[in-house]
Amino acid sequence: MCAGVAGQRGQRVLVIDHADQPGKKILISGGGRCNFTNVGAGPENFLSANPHFAKSALGRYQPSDFIDLVDRYKIAWHEKTLGQLFCDRSAKQIVAMLLDECKRGSVDIALGAPIRDISHADRTYCVTFADRSVRAPSLVIATGGPSIPKMGATGFAYDLARQFGLAVVEPRPALVPLTLGADEALFRSLSGVAAPVIARAGKTRFREAALFTHKGLSGPAILQISSYWRHREPVGINFLPDHDAGWLMSAKANRPRVAVRTILGEVLPDRLADALVERLSDRIPLNRELANVPDKGILAAAHSLADWQFHPNGTEGFAKAEVTVGGVSTADLSSRTLEAKSVPRLYVIGEAVDVTGWLGGYNFQWAWASGWAAGQVV
Repeated sequence: MCAGVAGQRGQRVLVIDHADQPGKKILISGGGRCNFTNVGAGPENFLSANPHFAKSALGRYQPSDFIDLVDRYKIAWHEKTLGQLFCDRSAKQIVAMLLDECKRGSVDIALGAPIRDISHADRTYCVTFADRSVRAPSLVIATGGPSIPKMGATGFAYDLARQFGLAVVEPRPALVPLTLGADEALFRSLSGVAAPVIARAGKTRFREAALFTHKGLSGPAILQISSYWRHREPVGINFLPDHDAGWLMSAKANRPRVAVRTILGEVLPDRLADALVERLSDRIPLNRELANVPDKGILAAAHSLADWQFHPNGTEGFAKAEVTVGGVSTADLSSRTLEAKSVPRLYVIGEAVDVTGWLGGYNFQWAWASGWAAGQVV
């Protein structure tokens, strides 16, 4: 994105990529159809040590701008839930579009080119890769974070940033499944069961589906909340987001001869209902008809189901993380140009920066917006 914009401004641009083909992460995104933006993308959908940093780039290059580009290339797309936009056919179309934008700017692209050395002297950057060395007045770091290492992702951006004296906010996996310990093995046995929930970490909440796995918890709600979750903190799950606090007491009044398990089985998958009743029965006599369960127990059960406390022992790590929280500190970068404040004409864009979006096309929009912003001035 940055190269195409800069090239079409008349700049001479070289893109160096250690991968053997461009846009590998784009190609696997969205199940191969690329969730290329979100119509509602705004600064509030991003995490950063400085929540205001992303406002400038996102405000100047919006989802509608990228949609216009997609439309100019006659790429058919559709909108799914929560404003997510996908290609009708293939993510390959987005990669081809970006490559054509580079071609229009006479951009050179070197693939399969691991970088051996980068230095800076006399206002010139020297990059040595493969059997070549090139010099340029500007350098853009656009190498992402370490999420999905099987695609070739590394922490190279952080090493390079530190080399030039830029601070790095501790990187950690984001949009990643959470793992549960042996004390919650009952729920790991529910592998494959999914349900709509509200997931909570601290004051942050997401309402989407949760999925139990053989390792712990996944699904959109969990991936979203994982970006906010910190080790040793609980994750609260409301298993009945469409029910008010008094729903179980109302059921007791209206259907006193029905068992709690039967009531739960009407609104939850059977295996999940069994597991919840089994765990609750350790302290609440739920293996009875509602009429025979004390009101105190009914209220306690309803409270637990509305804010079930899981205590993850970790995540599935960068191997399964879609993106990375943290990265090159925004305190060291211009929010308007993405240029390093202390190193002239050094730019950092995309996932390499400490700006991380929600699940659903937001991270791509940050990539396009930050690439466009830097491409305007590089």
